[in-house]
Amino acid sequence: MHHLSEHPNVVRIKGTYEDALFVHIVMELCAGGELFDRIVQKGHYSEKEAAKLIKTIVGVVEACHSLGVMHRDLKPENFLFIGPDEDAALKATDFGLSVFYKPDETFSDVVGSPYYVAPEVLRKHYGPEADVWSAGVILYILLSGVPPFWAETEMGIFRQILRGKLDFDSEPWPGISDVAKDLITKMLDRNPKTRLTAHEVLCHPWIVDDTMALTSL
Repeated sequence: MHHLSEHPNVVRIKGTYEDALFVHIVMELCAGGELFDRIVQKGHYSEKEAAKLIKTIVGVVEACHSLGVMHRDLKPENFLFIGPDEDAALKATDFGLSVFYKPDETFSDVVGSPYYVAPEVLRKHYGPEADVWSAGVILYILLSGVPPFWAETEMGIFRQILRGKLDFDSEPWPGISDVAKDLITKMLDRNPKTRLTAHEVLCHPWIVDDTMALTSL
C-alpha cells in the first residue's frame, strides 16, 4: 500500500506504529462504506455508472501491474467510498494478499475470494492476468447485481468458474448493450494469454466512449 499510496484511488497510509503486541496501521478515513453495500442497496448500476466505477477499479489494477504488484483479492468489499455522496471517489484497500512479481513469473498458491477467483488460480498456475478476471466478475455484478458463477458450495462455485457459461439471457442482460457484454466476455476469457490486459480494458470503446454505455437502469 505504501508503494501505491500516491495513486488517487488507493487508500493512503498515514502512519504505522508498533507496540508490544500489535502493529497499528493508520489509514485514510473512507466514510462512504464498501462498494459491496452500495450494490446491495441499489440492486445494480446503470451502464454509465458501472463504466465509471470499473474504469477506476481497472485503473488501480493497471497502476499495480505497472509497479509489478498483483492485488490477488479484488472484490467489491475491498473498494471503499471516500464519503456518502453518490459521486464520492472510490479507493482500493486491503493489499494483504498482494505480492510483487517479475515478468513471466507464475504463482501457485490459491488465494482470493471464491466468486472472484480466476480459473488459472484454481489450476495453481497464474500471473497478473488473474486480477483482470476478478475485475470482470465485479463488472458483471455491477451491471446485474449477481455473480456470473454461482453455486451453493465453494466447490460448486469453483466448478462453475472452470466450466460454466456466462449468462447473458436472464434479466437485466437483454437490455444491456452488446459492447458492455463484449468487454465482460473479453475480461472473463478463460485463457489468461488472450484475456484483455488492464490497459486494454481501459482502451475498450465501452470505457472510452461516453455515448456507448446506456444511462437508464
